[in-house]
Amino acid sequence: MASVEQFRIDSHKLHLHPERVAQWSAGKNVYPIFMEMSPAGACNHRCNFCGVDFMGYQNRKLQMPMLEKLLPDLGRLGLRSIMFAGEGEPLLHPEIARITELTKASGIDASFTTNASLLKRELSERLLPVTSWIKVSINAGTAATYAEIHKTKPADFDRVLRNLRDAVALRKQHGFACTLGMQIVLLPENRGEVEKLAMIGQEIGVDYLVVKPYSQHTQGLTQLHRGVRYNNDQDLFARLEALSTDNFKVVARLNTMRKWDAQDRPYKVCQALPFWSYIDAGGNVWGCSVYMRDDRFAYGNVNEKSFEEIWEGEPRKKSLDFTHNELDISGCRQNCRMDEVNRYLWELKNPGPHVNFI
Repeated sequence: MASVEQFRIDSHKLHLHPERVAQWSAGKNVYPIFMEMSPAGACNHRCNFCGVDFMGYQNRKLQMPMLEKLLPDLGRLGLRSIMFAGEGEPLLHPEIARITELTKASGIDASFTTNASLLKRELSERLLPVTSWIKVSINAGTAATYAEIHKTKPADFDRVLRNLRDAVALRKQHGFACTLGMQIVLLPENRGEVEKLAMIGQEIGVDYLVVKPYSQHTQGLTQLHRGVRYNNDQDLFARLEALSTDNFKVVARLNTMRKWDAQDRPYKVCQALPFWSYIDAGGNVWGCSVYMRDDRFAYGNVNEKSFEEIWEGEPRKKSLDFTHNELDISGCRQNCRMDEVNRYLWELKNPGPHVNFI
């Protein structure tokens, strides 16, 4: 089916950073490899599966003077990548192109998860040269269903497809390396339109369509899809497999769907927090996006202190101690962003028998 090995979308990449893992394994303080950053707190859509609706879509944004100091510091400290996403639509930030250019200039790979309704041609001209990938959340194959799920106007569907076509054309014209993809959360409302969306993506010329399961946020206000399961979708996945070509892949996240259906975790402790971080649109640094607004996971604010001071500070040390010794992970979000990393780290610390027979 999908080239999961090429993109590793349904797995993790921490094993490709052995030096950082070795430092962590030796008990040393390590800086994050990956960060999710929310440039803007507001959003122009209200998707009926939104996992961060509890943040309130606040009209706030990260300020450029602070970012001009923060981003070079993050590069110096060893951050390798930033995904601009978060509790709002990142393209709502009026200086998002400049932010992305500064990210790249700081030695940090940049990426976006976006609804792309604002990805106009002139913005693509600036983003594509300095961005590793752009993944567009487009959760239907028709304008009517799109409007129902995204809680927006049907015209946005055609606008997003037009923006994607322009981005693909610009990439081809200039030879940009940016990967362009689409993503759909598989829901009862859109099950019958996944194949249609895949054919649209293939026609436009994007690189892939990711089909992912829903995941209920523990603080989420919406409970509409809490009971969704995927063990009866094998026929759909077989049909999607046939739509993959050499130039377009349908990446069905079957491993993640299996885990959602099973609702299980093999690890007992969350050990992944040192390798990533989250900065919200107010500048707050969080140890875990599942526990935003929980002071036990609040490290500090980049408007008040440097990231280095925050990462080395006492609040983070206390938070890691709490996570390791007290946190009951049965209350964590199923299939959280660091789930696969946690499975990997647990096996490193708790190897099974015969591991020396490589």
